[in-house]
Amino acid sequence: MYKNLVGFGAMALLCFKAIAQEGHPLGYNQREKDSVHIEELDEVVVSDSRFSLKRENSGKTVIKISAAELERNQGRSIAEIINTKSGLEVNGTRSFAGQNLSVFARGGNNRQVLVIIDGIQVSDPSNVNAEYDLRLLNLSQIESIEIVKGAASTLYGNSAATAVINITTKQSDEDGMSLEVVSNWGTNQSQMNRNNNLSDISNNVVISGKNMGLTFLASGGHQFTDGLSAAIGEEADALSRIDGNFKVGYQFSRRLKSEASAFYSKLKSDFDNGFPVEDADFHFNSEQSRFGLATTYTYANGSLHLNTAFNQITREFLSDFPNSFDSESFVLDVFNKYKFNQRFYTIVGLNLVEGKTAFSETVSARNLDPYFNLVYISDFGLNVNAGARWNNHNEYGSHWIYNLNPSYRVKWDEGYLKLLASYATSYIAPNLSQLYGPFGPNTDLRPEENSTLEGGMEIRLSEKFRFNAVYFNRNEKSRIDYVVIDPNTFESQYQNLEDSITINGVEVELVAHPLNNLQVSANYTYTDSDTGLALRIPKQKWNAQISYTLHDDTYFSVNYQHLSNRLDTDFNSFENVDLEPFGLLNVYVKHQINDQISLMASMDNVFNEDYVEILNYTTRGRNFRIGLRLNL
Repeated sequence: MYKNLVGFGAMALLCFKAIAQEGHPLGYNQREKDSVHIEELDEVVVSDSRFSLKRENSGKTVIKISAAELERNQGRSIAEIINTKSGLEVNGTRSFAGQNLSVFARGGNNRQVLVIIDGIQVSDPSNVNAEYDLRLLNLSQIESIEIVKGAASTLYGNSAATAVINITTKQSDEDGMSLEVVSNWGTNQSQMNRNNNLSDISNNVVISGKNMGLTFLASGGHQFTDGLSAAIGEEADALSRIDGNFKVGYQFSRRLKSEASAFYSKLKSDFDNGFPVEDADFHFNSEQSRFGLATTYTYANGSLHLNTAFNQITREFLSDFPNSFDSESFVLDVFNKYKFNQRFYTIVGLNLVEGKTAFSETVSARNLDPYFNLVYISDFGLNVNAGARWNNHNEYGSHWIYNLNPSYRVKWDEGYLKLLASYATSYIAPNLSQLYGPFGPNTDLRPEENSTLEGGMEIRLSEKFRFNAVYFNRNEKSRIDYVVIDPNTFESQYQNLEDSITINGVEVELVAHPLNNLQVSANYTYTDSDTGLALRIPKQKWNAQISYTLHDDTYFSVNYQHLSNRLDTDFNSFENVDLEPFGLLNVYVKHQINDQISLMASMDNVFNEDYVEILNYTTRGRNFRIGLRLNL
């Protein structure tokens, strides 16, 4: 481990020396220099319309996680950062590093949240919920994240029922060459085991360049985390991940540009027995390869886009019941963006998503969907975002889905008041694992249908204050659930629930700058259901953060997260258990030594809170982390 670390440092220094000797223009990014400053409120959002719109003209309260915010969370995972945002609970982020992650948005489940990377839908057709595994992603390779909550299937297709997590990876946008090195070292221990060993180490290198019309980026990273047992016990379970990506783009002319990309991730994790929950010498291996091509042709009033990607994921479980899965997916999204004028924006597209998985035999599913979306921005305050998609599934036929999202703004010199409303539908076909997989398959399943009604407001008094509040009401029909059909043998099967389910709630967000270098942000989420919330979803959750910049080069932040009671099941006895509420306090500091070097340190769970995230599984206690970022 430490030999690898030394080798990593030597490699970074050699790269620096070689670049310096060759006299390349080290295009230092000014954003890096200023990243320690508290950023101003984000003004432009993209994901709710696929156009770059001022926030005041958007009909949604889009969550935007900028590059600067990602840098100020160095050492954390993408899932941990997403877990601090309103309307979202990412269960598993507080447990051992290899814990399966469940993304609950607005009381929904994994298969209702769609992940998009560089404009392309990603998923794992072999997974129980066909979700994409966020553990495969390296935060140091991400440029920004936008999150749109509510049904967004019109623009993004199947599974975009409760949220879309739109991830943009880093790219080269500075002339010359640049080098970024990020290293983190930390502890990984429970509340009781206080050995303070360095058990969480990650390293990442990004080399990028731009010359004339040619751009390239190459990145490689490694994470190793040990020290915690998955189940409550004595045996430590380790996680190891290596990842890399390569991008090359070329601007053929003023109108035509294209970029090819390749991503690779390999994840290895120990895990324990789940029934009964106890220590075990089990292992999980996952390997992903993804290749993409994005081409854009720009003309007078619009642009034509072709995005395509091929993704292959293998998963292997080495346990008392060994299993392996091999899946692949192909995505093609062709769309035309056209601006009639400064008032009307339109998108017309065709989206193909095909997934294959080898169970006892190879099975596949395919969606081929034409879609249309219109954005109208008036000069008197009324804005409308509306569209429709004709969802065509090779097994379940055709189904219309649509959205209508009007908003009205009252603008003044430095701010605005925005009133918004939305009604949107979505459609989720049964995934391959539910139909043909090894656990309770059912080929008679029907698609899920989902509709979301929401209304709210956003007020911005100036660059120093923004507040928004949204009420949502979501209805699910034919929800697919894993049902015990024989209580004596616990034989189970995926089935459609006959009763519809209604989930409603409130999301509130606040960002304020009471002083020039001081930022206060907070969010609160209330979620309820007429049939009771699913396992591990809190009815109430809130996050608060205070951050301050000292002398323009030192950044401090303190954040607190609180979860109310949740329901879980003891899978040793199959009895439901009410989990106690808990709150966690984290602190973070970053110091910019000069234009090239910054240092960070953090402490999570400052008070070493003893709590339960997943029943009978270990949670993380007080832990420390230090890190280094080098930009050349």
